Amino acid sequence: MPLPDYQALMLPLLQLLADQQVHRTRAVIEALAESFQLTSAERQHLLPSGKKFTFDNRVGWARTYLKKAGLIDSPQRGFLQITAAGQEVLRHNPSKIDVGYLDQFEGFREFRGLSGTTTETPAIADLTQTPNTPEEDLDAVYQQLRSDLRSDLLQTIKSCSPAFFERLVVELLVAMGYGGSRREAGQAIGRNNDEGIDGIIKEDRLGLDIIYIQAKRWDAVVGRPEIQKFAGALQGQRARKGIFITTSAFSKEAADYVRKIDSKIILIDGQTLAEYMIDNNVGVTVEAIYELKRIDRDYFIED
Repeated sequence: MPLPDYQALMLPLLQLLADQQVHRTRAVIEALAESFQLTSAERQHLLPSGKKFTFDNRVGWARTYLKKAGLIDSPQRGFLQITAAGQEVLRHNPSKIDVGYLDQFEGFREFRGLSGTTTETPAIADLTQTPNTPEEDLDAVYQQLRSDLRSDLLQTIKSCSPAFFERLVVELLVAMGYGGSRREAGQAIGRNNDEGIDGIIKEDRLGLDIIYIQAKRWDAVVGRPEIQKFAGALQGQRARKGIFITTSAFSKEAADYVRKIDSKIILIDGQTLAEYMIDNNVGVTVEAIYELKRIDRDYFIED
């Protein structure tokens, strides 16, 4: 079954607190997961950012909305308790509690910016009407923008010359911590040879090991023969490590081959290349930064 959205969690959450006792938030989350019979995989499902569990995040937003409506409270950090208003809601035995239901409470309307709303100052309502939490919607938009950027990067790279692509590879590897300085890396790459190796780069600043590089600005899928050729070139240099970078993709046979040989060859396809460029600010520029913050509750603990 799909994970329940945050609005579907509101009524079960309030019902779990119906005994008027103080409950640990973590215990409430686990009890809700058990009541919805979530599997281990569903409990481990992450938001697109990969930093939070989706179910925990949804319970957190359900808790936030119920608190803003005045139906539950936090008597102390990490604990929850139903309020008198929450008890009154349960006495009416609602079939569900969602954003529309909570709009009857002044505190919740103020939270959403609905109090005193005019046509000149529209309320921020659309985001809360979706089945996703605001954080999930924000994550989804971010991932879509990142996906569009990946596509634009690859198209731009493919329009550049092979020589530029080799320089781009060096810039990226240096940004990722390889090769020492940009000048040192530049001296070690781009050498003309017919051994299937486009260049070499230091693994670290001290040059304790060398990594051999093959860079292919291709549209076609890179198959096993190309990887075998590169592996043979590594053996000819008595090298142990190599990186094969392409703007296209690798065949399954190519990926299987590198897992079976003694040499350590890392395959970086076009999508991964674009991801690394974005993460290391190579070929991209920061347009805007949005920081998602939360209360530092440790700050407010009085001695």
